[in-house]
Amino acid sequence: MNFFNIYDQGFARVAAISFPVHPACPHKNVEEIISAARQCHEHGVSVAVFPELSVSGYSLDDLFLQDVLLDNVEKALQTLRQATTDMAPLLVVGAPLRHFHRIYNCAVIFHRGRVLAVIPKTHLPNYREFYEKRYFATLGPHTPRHIDITPWACDLSDADNLAESDRLFVPFGPTLIEATDIPGFTLGVEICEDMWVPVSPASIAALHGATVLANLSASPTTVGRADDRDLYTRSASARLNAAYIYAAAGLGESSTDLTWDGHTVIYEAGDLLAQGPRFIQDTHIITADIDLDRLRTERSRQGTFQDNADFLAVNGHTPTDFSPVRVQVSLTPPREDIGFERVVDRFPFVPNDPQRLDHDCYEAYNIQVTALAQRLRAIGQPKLVIGVSGGLDSTHALIVAAHAMDQLKRPRTDILAYTMPGFATSPETLAKAWELGRSLGVSFEEIDIRPAARQMLADMKHPYAHGTDLYDVTFENVQAGLRTDYLFRLANHHGGIVLGTGDLSELALGWCTYGVGDHMSHYGVNAGVPKTLIQHLIRWAASSNQFDARVNRALLSIVDQEISPELIPATSDGHMQSTQERIGPYNLQDFTLFYILRRGARPSKIAFLAHHAWSDISRGNWPATFPSSEKVAYDLSTIVRWERLFLSRYFSQQFKRSALPNGPKVVAGGSLSPRGDWRMPSDVSGADWVAELDAAVAGLIEN
Repeated sequence: MNFFNIYDQGFARVAAISFPVHPACPHKNVEEIISAARQCHEHGVSVAVFPELSVSGYSLDDLFLQDVLLDNVEKALQTLRQATTDMAPLLVVGAPLRHFHRIYNCAVIFHRGRVLAVIPKTHLPNYREFYEKRYFATLGPHTPRHIDITPWACDLSDADNLAESDRLFVPFGPTLIEATDIPGFTLGVEICEDMWVPVSPASIAALHGATVLANLSASPTTVGRADDRDLYTRSASARLNAAYIYAAAGLGESSTDLTWDGHTVIYEAGDLLAQGPRFIQDTHIITADIDLDRLRTERSRQGTFQDNADFLAVNGHTPTDFSPVRVQVSLTPPREDIGFERVVDRFPFVPNDPQRLDHDCYEAYNIQVTALAQRLRAIGQPKLVIGVSGGLDSTHALIVAAHAMDQLKRPRTDILAYTMPGFATSPETLAKAWELGRSLGVSFEEIDIRPAARQMLADMKHPYAHGTDLYDVTFENVQAGLRTDYLFRLANHHGGIVLGTGDLSELALGWCTYGVGDHMSHYGVNAGVPKTLIQHLIRWAASSNQFDARVNRALLSIVDQEISPELIPATSDGHMQSTQERIGPYNLQDFTLFYILRRGARPSKIAFLAHHAWSDISRGNWPATFPSSEKVAYDLSTIVRWERLFLSRYFSQQFKRSALPNGPKVVAGGSLSPRGDWRMPSDVSGADWVAELDAAVAGLIEN
């Protein structure tokens, strides 16, 4: 395995091409196709998709019924075949072909000078500006399922005189191309109008295993047509858990009654990977690296995908005539580092686009608020008891609680908030907690846990009780446990429930004290929110004026401080306890969490993606509200170091997640609730996951 090679990492590079069309001049069009195909070959592309009828041009009307044109198309295909014998990509080109006394609008698939299949258009439009049934036929029950390509696919001058047994036939009809050396790569093809019908050929191809779908199109453009194409291609890729490559005819087509824009786009499972310019004079090629592992994993998780295929087959809704045949081919992709043509967001839980980030924060916040309000409504409207430290998690939980009370038309004084300073609580943090509580108008009190903690440590004969500065896990957890113990007893005393504040990232890393500690509550409102999103949620609450100006100032003063449990006193030089120095930067740990929880990715692939996302500060976009002072880069050694720790803790701390209190799922990236997205035995080892990572980076970093 080459760690830096996209094909070894489960990706495949694909291309969509539009070029200036030469109507009724097949040899000129093939020259354009050969030139573009050569560029794709040199760029490591595995499949290159050209527009509908790209060999002849689309806007030819009755010329499609002329033998001169059809003869020249076959000669041009012969030229294309001979010129591409040394080219690695699958080439999918459009051409009108004669077969069984009719003319068909076809996609022809080449590989290294060999014709693999010919796929005719299934649905011919005959409405508004379209009149395709005048020229072309559709596949019928008596149409031969193999086409004789001998005249243009063999290096023989006397092809017409060959015996039947010596002639060359390839599949004619729905066909899937399976790459034997690119795991998960299976290509299905449809043509233009096929995409616009309720049950498309791509749907059938996907249900038979196609992960990469190509559409050769000659869609003319009108105002709003490009938006429609985007809608259809995006929805097809999302609904079918597939990559969708769309290439439309460009300038050069006849402008007698229509015009053409050369629209090209590549989607993957609903995500836009690449989109080309429209209305340009020259050839343009867009490429993208599609994640085949992602598509395969999504289908394996979504069991209803295969259920749908089985249902249609059992109930006869997929006619045998339209079931695709399979052709296997070795594509021999490049195995060196050819770069990576894909945007990898640093923060998979946090969108870069400001409008999308605003929308996601609005949804996440209101999911939490309405979930908590429903829980309170369902159990008799108890009071809420919450510990407030002045840190991110408790701050966010408190403002969610305040809005839940507002939604229920209850006074915020029904929130009983307690700040409980311990041995390392800083005056600044304590002041922030008090200011937040006062400004929100909740019931707020302070309980100093140090006397109780000293008594417990003394009862345990802990060295700290006798003057030794031993700040071990017992020292930390005595404080964490006492805080939770107080909250539960206060809830008993006041007729309330304890509101948990711990977040999704802490659950992934097991960064919580089990049982009588911050692990436990009556309802965990933050359990579905990753740490990297919480700071944006707090900023959003302030910027969108969910509260008054005084609350907003308190929120913004809290959100930018160092993340610390404040359980161990600061060092003599003033250095305070840092969570991220212990368990790694949440930037990286949330990145790993997303890809292991949502995508099921191999550790080596996660490291590969993190390297491309985080190795260069200047590469890619940052979330709009992310502070410039916190922008940072990580080298591969750092990435691997913290991923190892994540894997170790992720597996070893499952017992905490198995006993998780109720709480809402918030982000599409997943939940760690044993009743939701993640179920795992509490006594399995992550050693094999760490070994997979180490094997992949062996020799690349120092251990």
